[in-house]
Amino acid sequence: MASPRRAGIPSTPWWEAEMATEPKNPRLTERHRQVLEVLAISPHGRDVNGLLTLGFKLETLADLVQSELATVRIETVENRDSKIEVALVQITDAGWRALEGLTMRRRSPRPPEDR
Repeated sequence: MASPRRAGIPSTPWWEAEMATEPKNPRLTERHRQVLEVLAISPHGRDVNGLLTLGFKLETLADLVQSELATVRIETVENRDSKIEVALVQITDAGWRALEGLTMRRRSPRPPEDR
């Protein structure tokens, strides 16, 4: 008996299929490097709203988190009778390594000496 599956149509229903994901380490842009540098000087992380205020886009932050170069954690801040949740972005060990690699690849302001 022939298979009930028609040619070219997957047998897995769409709701059970795995989503296509971006590569873990997409090419980092200058803007990604700038965010990593800001995160590098903030040992406890930076508030997402503060990063947005500095002009960084949410998509750039999401790229770094998806690439595992940064993490996001939610902290609850209490002030008298109110509580707010703050999302903090923090650089990871992989982010430090990527930042070091990007810094090493940047051109030196002086030309190399002849040997």
